[in-house]
Amino acid sequence: MSNIFKKEAIKAYKFIKKGGVILYPTETIWGLGCDASNCQAVEKIYNIKKRSVKTPMLSLVKNISMIKDLTDTSENTVQNVLDGLTETTSIIYPSGKNICRYILSDDKSVGLRVTENKFCLELLSLMNKPLVSTSANIHKEAFPKSFLEINDDILKQVDYVVNLPTDNWSTKPSSVIKLDKFGNICKIR
Repeated sequence: MSNIFKKEAIKAYKFIKKGGVILYPTETIWGLGCDASNCQAVEKIYNIKKRSVKTPMLSLVKNISMIKDLTDTSENTVQNVLDGLTETTSIIYPSGKNICRYILSDDKSVGLRVTENKFCLELLSLMNKPLVSTSANIHKEAFPKSFLEINDDILKQVDYVVNLPTDNWSTKPSSVIKLDKFGNICKIR
């Protein structure tokens, strides 16, 4: 089974490295993704979703090392927060850096999630950059609970649709917490 993840990651990476947008299953729900350091690709996702660039998006990373490249939060703080998680959780870190400015909030914070999804890990290993991960829906519409619920307008605008079985994926988005510069945690979702 891992061979199929690798093959799909290679196909998706060919589009991402050219600035493309992919539609892919994450460990939570179907997402739209691109290289989070490529502002033109990020803008394309905003246009597909009909969403303002003033509304930041989450990115997936493969490990703590990638988080250190994208925020000034100490490794100990990051590790302590990650160790305390009991469910799939995206974390908003203060002081984002080395990422497209549209990914950052007005306060310069950045939303990141260490993925456990085999396909996403394969793709992130090829990219060695963060992967945008935003729900595959038009802004303010319900997120799709299955591939069949994805809006046709989205399907027509992406550059590649990842072809993987999704039987055992979740159908709800991740929890979201925000970490301040002092290490305090606030639950957002």
